Amino acid sequence: MKILSLLKLTLVASVCGLSALSATKTEQPNILFIFADDLSYETIRAHGHLDIDTPNLDRLVAEGTTFTHAYNMGSWTGAVCMASRSMINTGQFVWRTPRKGQDFKPTVAAGETWSQLLKSVGYRTYMTGKWHLSMDAAKIFDVAVDIRPGMPMDVKEGYNRPVDEAAYETGWKPWETKYGGFWEGGTHWSEVIAQHAESFLTEAIDDDAPFFMYLAFNAPHDPRQAPKEYVDMYPLDRIELPENFLAKYPHQDEIGCGESLRDARLAPFPRSEYSIKVNRQEYFAIITHMDAQIGRILDALEKSGQRDNTYIFFTADHGLAVGRHGLIGKQNMYEHSLRPPFMVVGPGVEAGAQIDTPIYLQDVMPTSLELAGADLPEQVEFKSLLPLLDDETVEHYDAIYGAYKKNLQRAILKDGYKLVIYPTINILRLYNLKEDPQEMQDLANNPEYASKLQSLMADFKTLQAELDDPLDLENPGSPDFTMKPHRH
Repeated sequence: MKILSLLKLTLVASVCGLSALSATKTEQPNILFIFADDLSYETIRAHGHLDIDTPNLDRLVAEGTTFTHAYNMGSWTGAVCMASRSMINTGQFVWRTPRKGQDFKPTVAAGETWSQLLKSVGYRTYMTGKWHLSMDAAKIFDVAVDIRPGMPMDVKEGYNRPVDEAAYETGWKPWETKYGGFWEGGTHWSEVIAQHAESFLTEAIDDDAPFFMYLAFNAPHDPRQAPKEYVDMYPLDRIELPENFLAKYPHQDEIGCGESLRDARLAPFPRSEYSIKVNRQEYFAIITHMDAQIGRILDALEKSGQRDNTYIFFTADHGLAVGRHGLIGKQNMYEHSLRPPFMVVGPGVEAGAQIDTPIYLQDVMPTSLELAGADLPEQVEFKSLLPLLDDETVEHYDAIYGAYKKNLQRAILKDGYKLVIYPTINILRLYNLKEDPQEMQDLANNPEYASKLQSLMADFKTLQAELDDPLDLENPGSPDFTMKPHRH
């Protein structure tokens, strides 16, 4: 049975005597949202891109539907995580979503954040982990514990490394607890998420209300720390250098990805094969460790007896480069950094299926609200995925938009092509994503693609106006290199 048909049956039950607020778990499904940080779409083994171990995320791929092309819309700040999380909790597009504390006040006062909207139709709401927003999670969730900042505390020893094998032997190690970070408090933060999720699920068994759980891992954000046994799973001879590896990205400084960017300084300049392999080793290790904790959460859900009436959504706030194109962070318009994984599991969702239609990861918010029977406020601009889950041929977005900072980078994706714009240096890059998924062949100066470039630029200008993009393409101004604090 399709999801929308299930919802119609729920509506009939409601009309026959149950209001939304009094509906039982049978009528309203539980919503389990698992959110990773800095996780590229390629990092799930079942997707077939990388040699990485993710058996529990693979379970979600097998049991549900994968959206292969989920995107983050971008960010006004180097802390891309913050913009992504503001959008997902308010439903507003990047240039209209709140940024600072006072900006969130009208939305909170109106009860129109994601958790508040679900609470208004009878859900008990739980939250733990990374928040990274200037509003108090404890005031908009029924239960909120171990609310984490944008990233664990870092140390200088964790940067510009490893220069070489000798430096690695005497330097920072991801399993050494003396450096704090994910080890602060005595238990790895990813394990704390699993512990709280298990407690939430146990509590929810005795509650008549359906639940909404927002489980937000800081992993695999740096500092990429994991127990040694997980690092040992990835000897360097297992780590392949990315096909699109570069020692230096040609425009790194002009687009805000040079040495002034914190994330970029994690590995030495220029990038070496050895340093990138080590950084990817540590990235894979913390992902596999996170995957083990997700396994604990899935097992606890099964044990609770509520698995059959629960929709599970898994995604991340964006992707990450980790050596691709000579970049380390997520502050760029390439697929590895714009695209996180996105899986849905639940009643009526086809198992082992995939949908290639481009979406925004923030579409999870209106999707869950539709499942819950909640009305969407006018401010919610992202779209429910239920029509796509019922029929892959349904149109969704005409084009996908990407942005970084006020004037440093822009992108538009449409009909299998991507146009990347660097406004302050008047550089364009054009990629045919179907034929060149690694984005290694820039077609912008190829006369055969002149009409495609012009068409995409015209579409971008239209989209830019619709989204209130502050960039003036004709007069972009001085590069916006301002760096905002990463922790909140």
